[in-house]
Amino acid sequence: MGHWEIFFFFLIIAFIYSSVGFGGGSSYLAVLAMYSLPYQEIRLTALICNVIVVIGGVFIYIRNKQIDWKKILPLTLVSIPMAYLGAVLKISQETFFLILGVTLIMAALLLWIKTEAKNGENLQEYGEASLLKNSFLGGGIGFLSGLVGIGGGIFLSPLLNLMKWDTPRKIAAASSVFILVNSISGIFGQLSKLSADMDYFRIMSLCFAVFIGGQIGSRMSLKWNPLVIKRMTAVLVLVAGINVLIKYW
Repeated sequence: MGHWEIFFFFLIIAFIYSSVGFGGGSSYLAVLAMYSLPYQEIRLTALICNVIVVIGGVFIYIRNKQIDWKKILPLTLVSIPMAYLGAVLKISQETFFLILGVTLIMAALLLWIKTEAKNGENLQEYGEASLLKNSFLGGGIGFLSGLVGIGGGIFLSPLLNLMKWDTPRKIAAASSVFILVNSISGIFGQLSKLSADMDYFRIMSLCFAVFIGGQIGSRMSLKWNPLVIKRMTAVLVLVAGINVLIKYW
């Protein structure tokens, strides 16, 4: 497969996921992991594509007053420096792909599980304990986000649903903000140590692909079942994770 096949995959992924309100970051990583690209390029590409896809959704959530800043800030304030730390941490290409493989398999399992709670169903009471829990959760996922090159929403969203953190819509809004700030922080970390063998034309063309696909998908709002999309993603991500581990173990 060549450059244009990757471009096509990214456009289709962005189109499908944006049409049901998702970003598709894990699928970008899954596709990139199938190719022998420099690992720093894989991380940077996935993070930039995350920002392009989720930034529009974040503005919509803000405009519709779906973001509870009191609950989101503990998640994001700790995650931002941790994402930067993960991005600047020096690891070998083999170590990166081993961590990526395990991360993709964990993400696939979380994606497969149906975790969404009903609105108002035993939602978590917000207090000092929740503040510490949110900070710890945000910091841990933020570090992994910067290290691997994901936004972190693929882990945060199902975990918040399992915790009954808030309503599904508020959790989706929180995850979008989390993905955006962590991806930006991770990008700054990546920019501090750019590799000489990156293909910047390929990075920019893939960003253009997800921009076009995301814009079309978000405007069409197709009536696809989000759970079906999640489980299709879970299969793709699982296969990619297993292939990465087999190749680099």
